[in-house]
Amino acid sequence: MNWIQYIEQLDLADDDYSYDFNLPASDRVLQNLKAQFKLNELPGELEELYKQSNGISEKLRGRTIGEAIWSVEEVIKQNIEFRSLTAFRQLYMSFDQLLFIGGIGNGDLYGYRVLYGNFNASDIYLWNHENDNRTCIVPDLASFIVWRTNPLLSEGL
Repeated sequence: MNWIQYIEQLDLADDDYSYDFNLPASDRVLQNLKAQFKLNELPGELEELYKQSNGISEKLRGRTIGEAIWSVEEVIKQNIEFRSLTAFRQLYMSFDQLLFIGGIGNGDLYGYRVLYGNFNASDIYLWNHENDNRTCIVPDLASFIVWRTNPLLSEGL
């Protein structure tokens, strides 16, 4: 799938919002991500997206306000932090079963479920930082991007 074209053709809920795309992630960077977390593979759709754009920035009226999808480097940084901080290990269940790829700006994060280095499904989960709930919100990355680009769809989560 051409992810950039797919996202550019979405009907955004607010005309003031837009998305910027980064240069593609290198194979070396993707291999580093897999090695860092002992992953046998990445979800095919996520790897395909990263080979087209190493993360996707959100803009409001031309100003960057966040990232819809983190860069591979940010994925590594954030996942190491969440898996290694002692305070998090005392407050939350293990994060070893999730690979976070972004956040929604209020402390909640989203990512894929990983078991023994494998991604057996393309489902994307939302982790709630207040109660440690992990809820499957969409069945794949394309659905997630629609959900992420339309705040009306995410109300109530």
